[in-house]
This record gives sequence, structure tokens and C-alpha cells, in this order.
Amino acid sequence: MVIIIAEGSVGSMKARGIVFVLLGAASFGFTPIFVKTSFAYGYSLGQVNIIQMLIASLLLWSVSLVKGSDMRGMSLMSVLKVMAMGTTVGMTSIFYYGAMQYITASLAIIFLFQFVWIGMIYEWILNKNRPTKFNLLALVITLTGVVFASGVIGGGEVELPLMGMILGLLSGTAYAGFIFFSGQVEVQAPPIMRSAWMVMGSLVLVSVVFFRDIPSLVVADSRFWLIGLGIALVGGVMPTLFFAIGSPLIPGRLANVLSSVELPVAIVSAMIILSESVQWVQWVGILLIIAAIFVNEFMGRE
Repeated sequence: MVIIIAEGSVGSMKARGIVFVLLGAASFGFTPIFVKTSFAYGYSLGQVNIIQMLIASLLLWSVSLVKGSDMRGMSLMSVLKVMAMGTTVGMTSIFYYGAMQYITASLAIIFLFQFVWIGMIYEWILNKNRPTKFNLLALVITLTGVVFASGVIGGGEVELPLMGMILGLLSGTAYAGFIFFSGQVEVQAPPIMRSAWMVMGSLVLVSVVFFRDIPSLVVADSRFWLIGLGIALVGGVMPTLFFAIGSPLIPGRLANVLSSVELPVAIVSAMIILSESVQWVQWVGILLIIAAIFVNEFMGRE
């Protein structure tokens, strides 16, 4: 009887972890809507990044204070390490949002998802883990998926500005760095405190990069703050908190696979809300990229 209860408890915790990881990934998929809307209203890349990190930082620190998180559990060196790791979040936002100034949100998210194979390079160089044959298979599937998803072979005219492609690939590189280092740096720290310091690191980064945009932040512009709140919630607070809650309850490979739900959510939301056109051949590419994640996570590790 006791064994049955224990198994049920473990199953319940795993189900809870799956739900929170799915919610975190899905919420990040709505980020392009707010970013594209902010650009349509004339806000700059710097303004968008600064307001996102500022609001996200305020919200996370508020949650931390409400929960009574103890800062004494982290040394100064630990804090600096987490803030440094947090800059990868800021770089992801800078490059990802920057790409959306040149290409559609649908294409930007596809380039972001190149973290699947870029992460292999991090593992190879920093952890000396050579790619397995299944890792290489995942690479081939991913790149094939990109060709289909980009619409290049769909028969229609596709605009792929070089700057949009470069920024998109840089966003994937930064995101792969975030995934890699988040599993390496101060993992024993309280999740809420860790998230708050990470976003603080991002805030410092974007403030330095876009320091000339700081005077242009209009405090009385309610629309700007509302859009900033939306980006902060779906792009910073919700993914960070939900992943912090759900990831420890399930295997890492499963968490990475579940996070792929971000891709179809972003594509569908761009179609419905931003009226972006996605052809059937592009959906084939999207499914190939998701399949590559399954191959990489479930078959690619020895």
C-alpha cells in the first residue's frame, strides 16, 4: 500500500513537471507577437530589450521577496557567475528580436531553434563530448528542416536578408549557450534567486549595449509599459519560473523535448495574430526540426 502511494506521488510530480515545462515553453512562443507589435508602434530594439528586462527583474525580485528567499545562501562569486550566465538570456533577446526587424517572426523562431546543433559544439569544445552518430543525424535533419521551413523550395518568393539570417543564427548560438551554462553554473542555488540574478545580469547587459536608448524611455507612455509587461511576462518571468519549477521534476532530455512546443506555438500565433503566411512545405520543415530534437535528446547521448 505504501509502495502504491509512493509511485503515485512520483507520477504526480512528473506530470506536474511536464505541465510546467510545457507552459514555460509555450509562453515563450508568444514573445514574437509583443515584439513585432512594439516595432509596429515605432519602439526601438533597445527600448524593447531594456523595458523587458527591467520589468522582468522587478517582477522576479518581487516574487523572491514575497517568498522570503534568503540571499545569504549565495556568495558574491556565485551571484557574479549567475549574472554572467544571465547575459546569455540578454544576448538571445537582442539577436532574436533584432532578427525580427528583418525577417518574419516565423523565420526568426526557426533560426533560434538552430540551438539544437549549436549546442553540440558547446558540448564538444567545453565538455570534450564528441558528437555521436545520432547527434550528426539530428544535425542533418535540422538543416534539412531549415531548408523546408524557410520556404526556399516552396515555389514562392522568399526574402531572406543576410542581416536577418546572421542575427537569427546568433540568437540560436546565445540560446544554446544559455541551455548549456544553465545546467553547469550554480545549479544548487534557489531557483527564484537564481532566476532573479540571471535577469539582473541581462538587464545590466542590455543597459550597457543600448545605453543611448535609456533617455528615450518615456515613463508616461502607458502603451509602452503594457507592451513591455507582455514581453517581460511571456519572454522572461513565466518561462524562467515555470522551468525552474518543472525541470527538476522530470529528466533533462524530456524537458528539452517538451520545450520544442515553443516552435509550433510561435508559428501558429504568428499566423493567427500577425497574419503571417506559412505554407505546408514549411510545416514539413518545422516537424523535421522537432524530430531532430527527439533524435538528439533520446538517441544522441551515450
